[in-house]
Amino acid sequence: MAVVLADLLHEENIALELAAATRAEALREIVSRMTAGGALRDAGKFLAEVLAREEVHTTFMGNGVAFPHARTDLTEEIVLGIGRSRAGIPFGENGELAHLIFVIGVPKRMVTDYLVCVGALARLTKDEKSRSALLSVGSAGELVEILRAGSLLLP
Repeated sequence: MAVVLADLLHEENIALELAAATRAEALREIVSRMTAGGALRDAGKFLAEVLAREEVHTTFMGNGVAFPHARTDLTEEIVLGIGRSRAGIPFGENGELAHLIFVIGVPKRMVTDYLVCVGALARLTKDEKSRSALLSVGSAGELVEILRAGSLLLP
């Protein structure tokens, strides 16, 4: 059965007001949220994998959005954590600021499902109106609803 974006959205995995000032701090903060549901076996190892991946090539996509991820054996299902920073976190190769950070853990066997989900997120966050809405929500529940509604409209 294919994974769909709506199935990955859980309010407890969302940090609406990141306290972080650096990429590593932001990733640590988001990953700590992702472990609450038990989907990740070892948060420290997963964080190290995500950071190592970022060192190889940034996942900053422009427009204030980043998709840090790791293909890993530390989860049996795709897990998604979301962080928002109004001030922005230096993320890109030239210090560009990320305001929306989507951290994805994906089992090595689920690459196709991962590509479908990240493609949906990329299409949703490419739209300025959607990004603006995600940046202005007041609760994790509202953010989830915007992403769910937007994913239903995708081709």
